[in-house]
Amino acid sequence: MPSPKIARAREKFLPFASPSVGQEEIDGVAECLRSGWLTTGRKVRAFEEDFRAYIGCRHALAVSSCSAALHLALEAVGVREGDEVVTSPMTFTATAAAIEHLGARPVFADCEADTLNLDSRLLEERIGPKTRAILPIHFGGAACDMDAIVAVARGHGLAVVEDAAHALPTRYRGQLIGTIGDVTCFSFYVTKNVTTGEGGMVTTERDEYAERMRLMHLHGMSRDAWRRYTENGAWSYEVLAPGFKYNLSDIAAAIGIPQLRSCDRFHARRLEIAKRYDEALGPLEEVEIPAVRDPVAHSWHLYVIQLNLPALRIDRDRFVAEMMARKIGVSVHFIPLHLHPYYRQRYGYQRSDLPQASAAHERILSLPIYAKMSEADVEDVIAAVRDVVEAHRR
Repeated sequence: MPSPKIARAREKFLPFASPSVGQEEIDGVAECLRSGWLTTGRKVRAFEEDFRAYIGCRHALAVSSCSAALHLALEAVGVREGDEVVTSPMTFTATAAAIEHLGARPVFADCEADTLNLDSRLLEERIGPKTRAILPIHFGGAACDMDAIVAVARGHGLAVVEDAAHALPTRYRGQLIGTIGDVTCFSFYVTKNVTTGEGGMVTTERDEYAERMRLMHLHGMSRDAWRRYTENGAWSYEVLAPGFKYNLSDIAAAIGIPQLRSCDRFHARRLEIAKRYDEALGPLEEVEIPAVRDPVAHSWHLYVIQLNLPALRIDRDRFVAEMMARKIGVSVHFIPLHLHPYYRQRYGYQRSDLPQASAAHERILSLPIYAKMSEADVEDVIAAVRDVVEAHRR
């Protein structure tokens, strides 16, 4: 089908995501470089303390990625080879990969059709004698039904490890995500609301989990570099467990400290953009805007629309191509994990096993939403969506 004439297109491509990095971040990195201390040290400790205070949690440990955080968290709560962890297929591969790395099996429960979050009503049927934990993902920045998830977990003696890669600063019943489950894992990847380029944070209220994760995040050593190589340090250390190399650098923390201070400001701008998208796109029959129970509590890491395909003459992939032709960067979150070759071949998953996730995958499209978008950028996104709809509606 030939493309119709584009009614309006930008001169310059609008990327799907771009970080808001200012002079404070630049100065912090320069200070770190001049200090001569680049690895885990004083700035990482300051970043952890700032994050702990912001979330209101008892413990916060900075790590190299949210993937690392998930691996550490699952290991700390006791997931071992042969165990099972119930989670959602509507997530990035890292969520289930962390389970696989421990020799355990991810057991997928379907998502809700509207929010795309884990459907807590389906948890009981997925829990078996090998289940050790439930791993909810706060999709796009909307909190899962944590009351129901925690209730099911407690009823079966299971741990709750939250994948909060999208969920800073998401709130659940007025409470910031980060203190509800047993362990919560955050991401500071470059596209996230707060970034360190690469990096993550893991939080918990449990002293024993915090102690285990801090030990395991740096080779299982009794002393890190700061406690060995600074003036009052001691060179000797003991290896207490075969740990991992998951520590964050001071360079990354130097970016994260001012980023965290800007978190609420970044969130306010994302909320403004989400409201404008809702207002402009909500009336379109061909587009379903995000189903959000509490817009202010949503982090708005993602703004995911679902296409009403029967009302259009094109599919989602063609819609993506049409948006790109109008110089608007878009993405798809996600290809559900049960549709990927590894999980199909290893566990025999079929599309029909998780019908809501499978159906959503055909319709979902993520629009740009980030703090440094201008009003003109936002209006260009809206104009592009409308133009594609008008050109291809039935």
